[in-house]
Amino acid sequence: MEVGREAEPASSPVIAVQNIVHRYNGRTALDDVSFEVRPAELFGLLGPNGSGKTTLFRILSTLMIPTAGRALIVGFDAAKEPAALRRQIGVVFQAQSVDEKLTAYENLWHQGHLYGLHGAALKKRIIEILGRVGLADRAKELVETFSGGMARRVELAKGLLHHPSVLLLDEPTTGLDPGARRH
Repeated sequence: MEVGREAEPASSPVIAVQNIVHRYNGRTALDDVSFEVRPAELFGLLGPNGSGKTTLFRILSTLMIPTAGRALIVGFDAAKEPAALRRQIGVVFQAQSVDEKLTAYENLWHQGHLYGLHGAALKKRIIEILGRVGLADRAKELVETFSGGMARRVELAKGLLHHPSVLLLDEPTTGLDPGARRH
């Protein structure tokens, strides 16, 4: 730090998990979990099967309400303000959610409508994001003709389409080749 210069104020956390507890029929899946994620920070949860990672992911993505504690993402409470929070987050689940009978472009078109995107702005964003995930040349092809890794890239594109403030990824590299994982 330079002499005479004040330290930069610490930025507010983008994600604040505060004393989360979750129980299933008397079994504790999460026991007093707390952490913060700052802007531009990458944060990963590691642990064995059954350690509560997916439970926490479901709470953060507004699909479950914790037994106790709270999760705040960009200032929204995941349990109390789920609709507002969903507009701020991109979510890529471990299980496939693309419609294989649609093209990559059509999958993103429908996803965009869910987030209130329309017309030329949506078309431009779809083209941009398909380029970002390396599928611009395959936009008009049915997802059922794609490899598992290519379908996974469509999933990632869906999560990024609406410019989310926070991207939540459950097993994000499943099915991706090493090059796509690095990208």
